[in-house]
Amino acid sequence: MNKITNHLPTAELQALDAAHHMHPFTANDELAAKGVRIITRAEGVTLTDSEGKKYLDGMAGLWCVNIGYGRKELADVASRQMQELPYYNTFFQTSHVPVIALSAKLAELAPEHLNHVFYASSGSEANDTNIRMVRHYWASKGKPSKQVIISRHNAYHGSTLGGASLGGMAGMHAQGGLPIPNIAYIDQPHWYDEGGDSDPAEFGLERARQLEAKIAELGEDNVAAFIAEPIQGAGGIIIPPETYWPEIQRICDAHEILLIADEVICGFGRTGNWFGSETLGIRPDIMTIAKGLSSGYIPIGGSIVSDEIAAVIGAAGDFNHGYTYSGHPVAAAVALENLRILEEENIIEHVRDVAAPYLAEKWATLADHPLVGEANSIGLMAAIVLTPDKATRAKFKGDEGAVGLMCREFCFANGLVMRHVGDRMIIAPPLIITPSDIDILIARATTALDLTYEKLKADGLL
Repeated sequence: MNKITNHLPTAELQALDAAHHMHPFTANDELAAKGVRIITRAEGVTLTDSEGKKYLDGMAGLWCVNIGYGRKELADVASRQMQELPYYNTFFQTSHVPVIALSAKLAELAPEHLNHVFYASSGSEANDTNIRMVRHYWASKGKPSKQVIISRHNAYHGSTLGGASLGGMAGMHAQGGLPIPNIAYIDQPHWYDEGGDSDPAEFGLERARQLEAKIAELGEDNVAAFIAEPIQGAGGIIIPPETYWPEIQRICDAHEILLIADEVICGFGRTGNWFGSETLGIRPDIMTIAKGLSSGYIPIGGSIVSDEIAAVIGAAGDFNHGYTYSGHPVAAAVALENLRILEEENIIEHVRDVAAPYLAEKWATLADHPLVGEANSIGLMAAIVLTPDKATRAKFKGDEGAVGLMCREFCFANGLVMRHVGDRMIIAPPLIITPSDIDILIARATTALDLTYEKLKADGLL
């Protein structure tokens, strides 16, 4: 099939977009005045825009295109499934072949005690499911007061009312009457920004023990669960000290608190294992999944649930929850094919043995740049911190994120998609990225850093 290359001129597309399309997480008036960047094609790790400019996609879309762009196999599977059974629901004691097969495969891939899947169309929806599920679980066990879910400041768990409430992002909570009741927060394990002169290992323990203190403050009989990303993604790729997760696990086990690992970003190979929980030694009761489950080719998400939780909820009668598209047959078929490709092409082994070690080696060299205070990575997730003073880990004067935004724009201008979170620059490329692709990524990132540094000097901001 030929690719569609004919389209309206870019300016006309931008005008139509400005007139009718409201973008997520965007000041739409500002964007309308500037004009959107319009992506028309993609292959492997490369995007092409409406003007023919190519970009190395250092963010795998939104952390999701794990197997890379342009895999015809997924389109073929979707087409076949649409012709055979384009849709049917999984309500009313009904199922279908794709969702049965996908559920069995996920049970095979997940940690041994996680064998049940409740489907959604996104990670946000799945985390809404988790709120209801853990509260219903405890009520079914005769402990209805266990309602509170503890999360972390600067966590991201989606943008629905429930998901955004579970997340700890102040900018999101400022809009729409958030958070909902019975969500509590502890501090994030972000040593670079918040650790001061403390030893990272001690800092990790201190931040983990805030969970125990919060449980004591709220009362163990009132706390249902703790939710966290193995590695904070949208918060800036924050890798916790090695002491952090073992202590969190100990606390959850000691206090009869369910542990929800939000694997939306870390799952399906991003950290060099199928799940971030394996990489970091976490034993969750529920894992939230989405993104890499279908490599972003079609919307699908879900919650992989422990045998214990599934048994209790199953014995309690109807769980009055679900979505029209829970276990959609086309989405399930595409996800299953995506998992086949990840497995049969040894893509996760490629991450673990080739791409991640090479990225770690090359990414670390960015720490030598005068603008970079720290450069670290885990698997195919990496971050650098921009600072005017490495020794003191100082922040820039003026609005936080202004320098990061400047650097991001230089990245785009030089053919690299690299995201900024405040003044942290982050990447999470497709898992198929090769060492030669990584060399290009590092070269373009270095150019963007050089240009940012020169502009800051010229503007007297250093």
